[in-house]
Amino acid sequence: MSRFYRMKALLAGGVAAVAMIPPMAAFAQSAQTGTQLAPVVVEGEAGDSATGPVKGVVARKTTTGSKSATDIKDIPQSVSVVGRQEIDDQGAQKVDEALRYTAGVFAQPFGPDSDTNWLFIRGFQATATGTYMDGLQLFSYGFGGFYVDSFGLERIEVLKGPASVLYGGSNPGGMVNYVSKRPEFERKRYVETGVNDAGNVYLGFDIGDVANNGAVSYRINGKVAGGDTYSDLQNGWRGFISPSITWKPDEATTLTILANYSHIDENHGGGSFLPYAGTVTDRIVDGVNYGRIDPDANFTEPSVDLYKREQGSIGYEFEHTFDNDWTVRSNTRFTAANIQEVSVYPNGWVSPTSTQLNRINFGHDTDATTFLSDLQIEGKVQTGAVEHTLLAGIDYKYYNIDQVQSSALFGTTPPIDAFNPVYGSPLTPRVSYLSQNLTQQQLGVYAQDQLRFGDGWLVTLNGRYDRGWLSADNRPNYYSELFNTPVIDQSQTVGDFSGRAGLAYELANGVTPYASVATFFNPIIGTDASGNLFSPETGQQYEIGVKYVPTFVDGLFTVSLFDLTRQNVATATAANPFAQVQTGEVRSRGVELEGKVNITDDLRITGAFTAYDLKITKDKEPTYVGKTPFIAPEVMASASVDYTFRGDWYDGISIGGGLRYLGSSWADNDNTHKVPAVTLADLKLGYGKENWGVDLNVTNLFDKTYVASCQTTLTCSYGEGRSFKLKVHTTW
Repeated sequence: MSRFYRMKALLAGGVAAVAMIPPMAAFAQSAQTGTQLAPVVVEGEAGDSATGPVKGVVARKTTTGSKSATDIKDIPQSVSVVGRQEIDDQGAQKVDEALRYTAGVFAQPFGPDSDTNWLFIRGFQATATGTYMDGLQLFSYGFGGFYVDSFGLERIEVLKGPASVLYGGSNPGGMVNYVSKRPEFERKRYVETGVNDAGNVYLGFDIGDVANNGAVSYRINGKVAGGDTYSDLQNGWRGFISPSITWKPDEATTLTILANYSHIDENHGGGSFLPYAGTVTDRIVDGVNYGRIDPDANFTEPSVDLYKREQGSIGYEFEHTFDNDWTVRSNTRFTAANIQEVSVYPNGWVSPTSTQLNRINFGHDTDATTFLSDLQIEGKVQTGAVEHTLLAGIDYKYYNIDQVQSSALFGTTPPIDAFNPVYGSPLTPRVSYLSQNLTQQQLGVYAQDQLRFGDGWLVTLNGRYDRGWLSADNRPNYYSELFNTPVIDQSQTVGDFSGRAGLAYELANGVTPYASVATFFNPIIGTDASGNLFSPETGQQYEIGVKYVPTFVDGLFTVSLFDLTRQNVATATAANPFAQVQTGEVRSRGVELEGKVNITDDLRITGAFTAYDLKITKDKEPTYVGKTPFIAPEVMASASVDYTFRGDWYDGISIGGGLRYLGSSWADNDNTHKVPAVTLADLKLGYGKENWGVDLNVTNLFDKTYVASCQTTLTCSYGEGRSFKLKVHTTW
């Protein structure tokens, strides 16, 4: 996509977004005609807002589990919130790093991937269909996804289990919602800079203020980073800037415009796409033990390797409350991205007696655009002794990807020695095997009723109907022209209902038992072995649990048990691993425990435990039935603490750290190769005085070499090694 076209598309999206504002904005203004606007004073303690800063590690409210500001204890599913304080305590530079201490989430399954936040929730991959920002989906297909830097986020929220009843098509295991930093109607001046021991340096800033007699507030945050990384041959730079402005003419009306521009220019790292023998186990050839492949080794070709991303977005959030306390909201966002990538990566050993790795020379050029809009109305109704909080809405999703994927002919890319790599071998040209323009649209109508009665009872009822449209314009590629194969365009229309029913009872001591059942509907893109488009995935979840908000300390504890079934799962055929049929079913059962406590303002503690029983219950391959799917561990646990000393000379010194346990997982669906468990330690040392501070975070303190997961025995990924991150920050 040319620079002109990207700019034109972004401008057109901005015009379309702004065009949807005037009717509501004009109505809000008409009510104020002839009235002198007084300055607006926004008050409230951190943690009370559903989208604002979290006090310490304990959030009280969220919009993720109900699309309206709701106490977390009142949502009939498990919800976790990681606020800015917790992100900074961990020294996290990416979303997947920030979620390593969250129950039910397996983060960084493919190691420290610099351009993607890989996440599994309740055993299912959530990266493609389970990622949202400000309640609107960040859908991805192929390589057409959208990257968000965690420095621009106020909080990261995780709803466990199906979310289709609120958001339409979504990952059945759960969703992650990124909540952007917004104007706070106060002066903000913040700058931080840091460096890690690999030599990667960054500078971040967060500036905000109030204008127009308190009716307008703005905020601009951004970050630029560059230098070397821990992987051999990998370097580059990246940056983003996110301006936002809020207009609040009165207590009833709010309009926020959010924009972002992001740029990444780097090359790929190593540590992934590696064979089981040589990572999980030693590589032994003819009686000679070569040990393990160096986790920092990189088997690409530096002369051609590249990753470039140019991305922009603009959107708005509008809210107006009428005199009868009914509220309307309109949220819209347009995003466009161009991603170009060339990577030469390993593909197994050349032979059982070789130390050389096969390689694939891969590239793609992808343009992705998305337009999303969500219109809601919310209000309260009393029927006898029952108070109803009603929510109804209609949302629309548009996603388009224009992609060309290519690779060198199989077997023509020269191999490389895993233990003594030599670069510079001539590469054969890449040829296209996929050239496609694909569009997916979805329109959903939904309703929610939260019923309160009997001094503590809460019933939540949700219903939704979605209609989806998929069209694929498949253009000729190298192979279709070589074999004179006709290229067929495809289209499909699907639709389905989803629902949720929840029951909870809030006791006076802060204990809230709950139970819920939910169904889901998730359109997926792809074709089966017969060339037919896939049907949507469906399924259901049953969940019971207890949420506890103690009265004697600022904390939140959750225990949940669930039974989740995912149907219409695409599985490979035995004859052709690249051909799939939708005969699969996977069941995820388990228990999750999570606790977060601000014992004092200077002492914060978190803990989490996850235990699953993941099983393949139906599959084209009969031997897989009853086995555990590869990648996701069935047991995880973590604990963290952060304490700041107060007193004499040591006033302001802080120390923190945590332990993370990743249980064993399987490398194959046959369950014949296991990835061992590992326990990791993290450390934080800091010092803060008045308006400045310095922090040192050490990840994987004891530098344990471990494999995070394997996706078959050909594709194993090392977890992150020991890293030091030094940060200095100041406010004024």
